[in-house]
Amino acid sequence: MRHALLLSAASLALALPAAARAADPDTTKPAAPATAAPSAPADAEPADQDRRKTGEEIVVTGILPQSEKDVLSGTTVLSGEDLTRNLRPSIGETLARQPGVSATSFGPSASRPILRGFQGERIRVLSDGIGSIDVSNTSVDHAVIIDPLLAERIEVVRGPSALLYGSSAVGGVVNVIDSRIPRAIPADGYRVNSIASYGSAANERSIGAAGDVAVGDKIVLHADGSYLKSGDLRIGGNVLSSSARAAALAAAAGPTTEDDPDFAASAALKDKLPNSAAKTWTAGFGAALITDTGNLGISYSHYDSLYGVPIRYATESGQEQEGPRLSVLQNRVDLRGEVETGGGFLDKIRVRAGYANYRHFELEEDGAVGTAFYNKGIESRLELLQASRGGWSGASGVQYFHRDFDVEGDEAFLPKNKTSQLGLFTLQQLDLGALRAEAGLRYERSDLEASPVDGDLRFFSGKRQFDAVSGSAGVSYALADGVRIGVNLSRTERAPSGEELFARGGHAGTQSWELGNPDFKLEKSWGLEGTLHIHQDRFSFDASAYYNWFSNYISDNQVDSSICQLAADPSEREVDLPCFQYQQADARYYGFEADASFKLAQVGQYAINIDALGDYVHATIVDVSPVPRIPPARVLGGIEAQSDRVSARAEVEHVFAQDRIAPFETTTDAYTMVNASIGFKPISGNDKVSLLLSANNLFDVEARRHTSFLKDFAPLAGRDLRATLRFGF
Repeated sequence: MRHALLLSAASLALALPAAARAADPDTTKPAAPATAAPSAPADAEPADQDRRKTGEEIVVTGILPQSEKDVLSGTTVLSGEDLTRNLRPSIGETLARQPGVSATSFGPSASRPILRGFQGERIRVLSDGIGSIDVSNTSVDHAVIIDPLLAERIEVVRGPSALLYGSSAVGGVVNVIDSRIPRAIPADGYRVNSIASYGSAANERSIGAAGDVAVGDKIVLHADGSYLKSGDLRIGGNVLSSSARAAALAAAAGPTTEDDPDFAASAALKDKLPNSAAKTWTAGFGAALITDTGNLGISYSHYDSLYGVPIRYATESGQEQEGPRLSVLQNRVDLRGEVETGGGFLDKIRVRAGYANYRHFELEEDGAVGTAFYNKGIESRLELLQASRGGWSGASGVQYFHRDFDVEGDEAFLPKNKTSQLGLFTLQQLDLGALRAEAGLRYERSDLEASPVDGDLRFFSGKRQFDAVSGSAGVSYALADGVRIGVNLSRTERAPSGEELFARGGHAGTQSWELGNPDFKLEKSWGLEGTLHIHQDRFSFDASAYYNWFSNYISDNQVDSSICQLAADPSEREVDLPCFQYQQADARYYGFEADASFKLAQVGQYAINIDALGDYVHATIVDVSPVPRIPPARVLGGIEAQSDRVSARAEVEHVFAQDRIAPFETTTDAYTMVNASIGFKPISGNDKVSLLLSANNLFDVEARRHTSFLKDFAPLAGRDLRATLRFGF
């Protein structure tokens, strides 16, 4: 079964007809099927002096491509100049200003997206529809192995439709779409897109390039690469928060030992975030056969990174204080194919598969390897798309995932374990004009096995199996032209992850002793979501409100250290890290996200637009406490002047204080950031050459993201002046 879908892909390759070509956005050849790709590369979008959100973006992540205004749940598409303006070294920070999105912010290099307050195992980060196949979901100090520099566009899909990518996507899906496997034959036989960027806050220098070349009239070859180097991040104030500084100064005034760090020196740190420098490079190659009735492509990619994890400073005598660095390596092979059936019940058959060999070393201060993480994984999907008949369309398929995961070293907190998942899914849509309906169903079997080394008595040894069934149904109605309301209902079941089941040990990256529970049950939830989409000539508005009821909700909560001491190796009963235990209970989430834009005026060749967004999440573990690390309410407003060749924007983001916290958390102060940017297209009629200058956090405020484990020790970037050049031909 493990290689079944790869064999299906090989069969598809043999079945591909041998005829002409698909489309490229800047060619005059016939357009490729809408399902094959985004409508245009990010740096090749047509000039538009009224680039407000129109809802006409085609969202491809939902299997059945549809206009953004017709998607039944909250959706965000980031591309073009918006993607360039928000581009950062990590996916989390790149998306952090989108509605309903925050980030884990474990330093500038390891920042994973948070959707509607959900993170880790409850969201999926995809590379062109397939998981990133790394270990970023196991811990917040582990980076997502996807390079934003090479992204053509990023889609964020929240709500029930995300479940088609796995029961772990209850919070949503982030899909990063690149060109590594070509989708089109270049009009001139070749295509090159490149980007170079500089950011002052971390002396960040980056460059990325991707190119395609046609070989004959059916074959396209691809190559890409990127390089990034940054120093320690400049911040807008103190390294330690006010509460952490007070604790450190109190420790400095009290009794200390020779092994204790200099508490007073820690409290005085400011302006620079120690141990946050990074260096990353990537390389990839791809090839595709593209015909009139199908395409098949394969790619190889290499990712290599060395980055520091900001220090969690000791604030009382006896605490450990480490500044690990992570050396990360991944080699990956991907395959994508699509074939038209020629009529009948099925319209298309698609296959997508990826295999990756991943490892990272957590390095001590002297460069020695402290703990090693090894992960080999495969994920594949086979999708059968129905021909549209009388407004009825649909897709069904099978998804397979397998990983072999091992942690070795002094601080191994997990046994060697395997996870296998087999999912069957279907999505059906009915379009009756004003009334549209959608329903989806997914069955997923998960097998997890822990195999600790002989003699290691800490860990559970054995197997767990879970059968999960999830479903969703939604309906929307057009109240008027360009105005549509909708409601979704979903029922989700999620199998616990290997980390939630088998963790039992200290983890230096998060400075915690983690304790799982191999007896966990399925996590179950009901979800209700209402949506409103308004898209008019001068105005657009998108909003979603949601409520989720969980039973057997899994969370990690700080407990008395004696609980971890009882679970530790009998020969090593001493536990000198905070004890966090995974527990199950009922939970409730509710909140909203909304964004709007309005064309204020037309002044000569400039369209003056204003926009705003806001979001809020309220999450509670019933009869226990608020869910930890939930983002506070936020509002962001901007004004922008746009013409064919010049755009200028100013925006203000206010993040409210978070004082609704779990017992082991500290409150987080509010902050307000002001950002500005100006973009140029220096060559008239050429949209592939552009320069963007931006100033972020103009007033150099000290800002901390409540969602971060390290928010009391690692604030966000201070004033950051950035220059980004895009060039293509």
